Amino acid sequence: MSEQPDEILTIDEVAVFLKAGKRTVYRLAASGEIPAFKLGGTWRFRRSELDQWIAASIHNKKKADVR
Repeated sequence: MSEQPDEILTIDEVAVFLKAGKRTVYRLAASGEIPAFKLGGTWRFRRSELDQWIAASIHNKKKADVR
């Protein structure tokens, strides 16, 4: 998998990237918990948005741990 910031990924690629199951990625996308969009009825993900989502999730967890 190449690592271009604006690269568009499929569910399969995101599952590998996040080391998660495809069903988990699909559920997160469908619920709006992970940044995604539909293209022709299939979910797509922008790598740069996933990187930002991961960073924000880590930041929010650290803030919650401090409380």
